Amino acid sequence: MHRYDPARQRLALGLAALAGLVDATGFVVAGGYFTSFMSGNTTRMGVELVHSPVLALAPLGLIAAFLTGVISGAAIGRRNEARREAVLLALVAALLNTGAGLFAGGFPMLFLGASAMAMGIANNVFVRDGEVSVGVTYMTGALVRFGQGVAARLAGEPLASTRGYGLLWSALALGAVCGGALCLAAPLWAASLAALAALALLAIARTL
Repeated sequence: MHRYDPARQRLALGLAALAGLVDATGFVVAGGYFTSFMSGNTTRMGVELVHSPVLALAPLGLIAAFLTGVISGAAIGRRNEARREAVLLALVAALLNTGAGLFAGGFPMLFLGASAMAMGIANNVFVRDGEVSVGVTYMTGALVRFGQGVAARLAGEPLASTRGYGLLWSALALGAVCGGALCLAAPLWAASLAALAALALLAIARTL
């Protein structure tokens, strides 16, 4: 986070909030599976392979959709390095808007697949030297860096490289809260907000 200018840091926070919103919505619609948290889906898949193998198809399908997004996002990002943020966010916005439309049309599984693919693509927005520099849909690493930063400050040796990760986690948590709250009324509202939020982030990315 610290290696990016303030505008891109804000974009990363917005993407993390979007990921939380999308994940919370997917969790409700899918009945306990995730559209961006693949560690959780992998654990569910492992347990269900033992207890009820047929149920393992759901997390496996979401993992496949997410991985497809990661691969396609990485390939497209390489070809559009100068406009990486805008190009990839255009794809994220397109998938989330398409997914919201499919959900409204009565196709929740296609909505989940489109959402998972969009989150896979989103993880390619911030890349340095061919590797992800800011993961916007998974926060274990962010919490580890935040915790290391707290320990360093307590020792009187602050680490610049750990700055911003507490905010990144907080952004995802806030997005998840918003998604959960909207899903109490109607999951479609949350899906629609995610689609609109993605368009707003795309507009921001085009100004960078």
